[in-house]
Amino acid sequence: MAEIVRMPRLSDTMTEGTVAKWHKKVGDTISEGDLLAEIETDKATMEFESFQEGVLLHIGVDEASTAPVDCILAILGEEGEDVKALIEADAAPAVEEVKEEKVVAPVQKAPAETSKVVSAPAPTPAPVVSTGSSSGKVKASPLAKRLAEEKGFDISRISGTGEGGRVVKRDVDNYQGGVVRTGLSEERYTEESVSQMRKTIARRLSESKFTAPHFYLSISVNMDNAITSRKAINAKGGQKISFNDIIVKATAMALREHPVVNSSWRGDVIRRNEHVNIGVAVAVEDGLLVPVVRYTDTKTLGEISSEVKGFAQGAKDKKLQPADWEGSTFTISNLGMFGIDEFTAIINTPDACILAVGGIQQVPIVKEGQIVPGNVMKLTLSCDHRVVDGASGSAFLQSLKAYIENPITMFV
Repeated sequence: MAEIVRMPRLSDTMTEGTVAKWHKKVGDTISEGDLLAEIETDKATMEFESFQEGVLLHIGVDEASTAPVDCILAILGEEGEDVKALIEADAAPAVEEVKEEKVVAPVQKAPAETSKVVSAPAPTPAPVVSTGSSSGKVKASPLAKRLAEEKGFDISRISGTGEGGRVVKRDVDNYQGGVVRTGLSEERYTEESVSQMRKTIARRLSESKFTAPHFYLSISVNMDNAITSRKAINAKGGQKISFNDIIVKATAMALREHPVVNSSWRGDVIRRNEHVNIGVAVAVEDGLLVPVVRYTDTKTLGEISSEVKGFAQGAKDKKLQPADWEGSTFTISNLGMFGIDEFTAIINTPDACILAVGGIQQVPIVKEGQIVPGNVMKLTLSCDHRVVDGASGSAFLQSLKAYIENPITMFV
């Protein structure tokens, strides 16, 4: 005949227990003394042995779940026995005298000896493990400590209602104080599906990094004249010009002088582009888009600014079309507005180069023999060594530096 194994009261203050782990599963044959489960109380984690024998027919409390004392923990009986009626009857309000049931005493992990109590009205309480001392150390149950860690609570701020002021589970559950986050004490993560855009970015950048032999050239540019020129242009009203617009225009002018850098690797041939189409990297939620400003060297600063702003908004609104990001001959990636001093970028193939733009930094510089405050920006050119050599890349950077440091030369 099937018998109910109930959630035991393992301490004098226990009102509910959490099944930390089941050591048996439904269908297993249980012998007297077999370890059924580990149960967390407000004071300790206890091993729970079976006093009955039979087949485990039903598990009433899942692992990591919490249930009140005296609820159905498990049901043992003969193989194939129907326990549905027994479960329903237990759920109905009690209208008759409660029968005395056999209870299994917990087996403590720490003590060397254990004992079993048969037909006891209340099991032997679990020993209180004191963590407190006269030195002021917080007294708390292991379960309360773990819960406080998981919830980010500073357990020293929680008032204990257990014996001797001990902090127990209910104290943590009822605590409404401020959260003191000290970091996780367990592994935790979330996963999200990889978008098609992110898959494409991963594939293209992997192909670029592992097929194109990259090398890097860096240069410092004095931005004092660029700052002055931008202020003068913007003071006239109309289209506002950014530093990025100035860099795009200067880059286009330098590329016209250095067609080797404005090239691409095509396997059996190297294509030297006579037109200048600059791709401007734009960060979006799912990754990065590179819309292209076509024939950049023929456009004014105002036209460049208008196009870049339009592309940036279109990228964020997901309204760009494939034609908008195809056909670049060179790419610019600017992270200066994000507080980055300098960085290296991965080439946007089939382009031969990409320019990484850092932020403007105020630093001491030497001017006419005197140390004075200056505004300096770092540029780093990533080059495909199959197409561009160090000397060619360096010459391009020198021309770019000259245009940015003397913006008036771009209008001659």
